[in-house]
Amino acid sequence: MVGWPRSPMAVSRGLQSLKEEPEMSKPEDVVGDELVLAGVERAQRHAAEPGRGVPVWAIREHLDIPKRTARSRQLAARLDVLEAGGELERGRRRSVTVYGLTGTGRRRLADARGAGVVPGLPESPQYRAWQQARMLAAREVDRLPANARDVLAEADRLFEAEPPVHSDEWFELAERLHRVCRLLGSITHCLYEWAEPDDEHADIDGHIEPGDELLAEDERARRVARRAGRRNTNLWRRADR
Repeated sequence: MVGWPRSPMAVSRGLQSLKEEPEMSKPEDVVGDELVLAGVERAQRHAAEPGRGVPVWAIREHLDIPKRTARSRQLAARLDVLEAGGELERGRRRSVTVYGLTGTGRRRLADARGAGVVPGLPESPQYRAWQQARMLAAREVDRLPANARDVLAEADRLFEAEPPVHSDEWFELAERLHRVCRLLGSITHCLYEWAEPDDEHADIDGHIEPGDELLAEDERARRVARRAGRRNTNLWRRADR
């Protein structure tokens, strides 16, 4: 439950949306109420703070609806209608509008599921993120060891150099080695350690691994800190330079 009362403005918007609801060209384009309720429910379940209200962009992601499209406008209209009907609650958090299911909305969704009329949801954002990370890691896993070997070969060259190289070359090589090892660690995690997420639970990396509880507190803290960003494939492009 989000816990915000319905506003008279929401009721007015909802009634206006009912009057002005655009016709869609194909049945599969229609954003129905049950689909919206199911999308809000899953978005709340997968949120960093499960159960709290979720912003419109998160609902769009769970319904796989691009911005600035007819379906996005349809979604906005249905959110107003559902809020006016008491099935969604609207509030604000950190200056962002958020929505959450009410008890009435949950009952309607449960009844619709019992009647078999709730359309299937697209793959969740967390599943798509896992799938994309595995795909990118599989593509990179054969290339990156060669990069690491190049860096180690460069270290051998610096060791053998006569006269000794300037210290700046070692500092630069240290940065390259750090980047490539971080990248290899992230790829290893995404390809072999990141378990396939399911729809029933939020898949949020807490940077915890089995056996951590056996470590000394300082060592556990160091490992947790090193694991930060290990699923962020956007860092790979910056690291591989």
